[in-house]
Amino acid sequence: MIMLRRRLRYGLQFTVFTVLVLVLLAPEWPAFGNQKYQIDALVGLRKFDFVVWEANAFAAKAQAILANEQAYLTEGQQKAFVFAYMDQLTHVLQLERDLADLFTNPDVTDRAEQADALQAELETARAQLVTQQPLAEAIVQDQVAWALQQTGFDVLGQAWPPVMMHMTPLPTLLVVSPRDHIESIYQAPLETGLSALEMDELETAVFNQEDLSTLVVPLGGLGTYPSMIMETSNLPWFIEVTAHEWTHHWLTLHPVGIRYGQDAQMRIINETIASMVDGEIRDRVLARFYPELVQPETAVSPQPETPPDPNQPPPFDFRAEMAETRIQADKMLATGNILGAEAYMEARRRVFVSNGYAIRKLNQAYFAFHGAYAAEPGATGSDPIGPMLLDIRAHSSSLYAFMKLIAPVKSFDDLQQIFGEAATPDGME
Repeated sequence: MIMLRRRLRYGLQFTVFTVLVLVLLAPEWPAFGNQKYQIDALVGLRKFDFVVWEANAFAAKAQAILANEQAYLTEGQQKAFVFAYMDQLTHVLQLERDLADLFTNPDVTDRAEQADALQAELETARAQLVTQQPLAEAIVQDQVAWALQQTGFDVLGQAWPPVMMHMTPLPTLLVVSPRDHIESIYQAPLETGLSALEMDELETAVFNQEDLSTLVVPLGGLGTYPSMIMETSNLPWFIEVTAHEWTHHWLTLHPVGIRYGQDAQMRIINETIASMVDGEIRDRVLARFYPELVQPETAVSPQPETPPDPNQPPPFDFRAEMAETRIQADKMLATGNILGAEAYMEARRRVFVSNGYAIRKLNQAYFAFHGAYAAEPGATGSDPIGPMLLDIRAHSSSLYAFMKLIAPVKSFDDLQQIFGEAATPDGME
């Protein structure tokens, strides 16, 4: 009887997983007008093939669900397995860097011999990693699901929708904005492995032929189902991105997520919500399962032990500097000074590079993409959406209450109304 119940439960999970794959495949980028087809022609065969990826990911996750290996491990064994997987991934990524560096170092004399040895070691290490990956992902999925259940996202004893992700090489994303203002009007996922030269050639072609600001950006995760997560040996970040993409899955089942591509404001609302949820869930998972990874809070002394030296420049504050750059660029574009704004952004890019931030291009497309993540100040400039959502969350009794409150939002006006109610006594649950 116990085995029958277990098989029925796994069968139900597999069925739910299959249905959600079909429901949640809606992309996270909006549909656009006729100009889209012209840019599509320039992108050509560089587009990422989601059909092939989904087929492979679906097969891997279906097999993991049916195996349910993590259920036979104690909590301590699960933790040890995840740490071992992360160590193995660290080793694999280092081997890949060593192999790449081998062909950029002009002092290497026996390059072919060293490359053969490194390649053989890499293939062995990667093969071992592949066998560990399904179980490591299943463990982290269950841990994130536990945290979600603790915060109220519980349907029949499990997080809803089920947490599903797959660590994989991610596509890059072509982002296109008008030059006279900052707005994402086109996004296209591109195949993995594009070189910096290939990215620049595509950006230049769209700029020259369509008179649009363009940028190819890397992605940390993508809200397919299962979600795509970039390979990383940083466990806290891995947990955070898993929670971020799950939030998109949840939002997609509600009006606020369905309208992701309605306009730039709805995209900012969605991405900011996901950026708020991922931090809360990450912290909960780390505190429960990996307390040794929790960063200690730094005590702030009310009076600094030594006053700042007036002869030394203040520390470079990336977020403050980026926010100021966005604000000034917006002002210049609003007056029609497009060339001046672009020259200003390039000058500011060089300031960021000189302070250790390797920004390849800083333009309207850069802000159109990064400005959607408004949980913290920076590329959003003076956009009010981030502060509004943070205020609503502060007035909500729980993360779940906050999400239920935001779920019906269909426009920026709806958000403003909720924000106004949050400021009134007893306005939130």
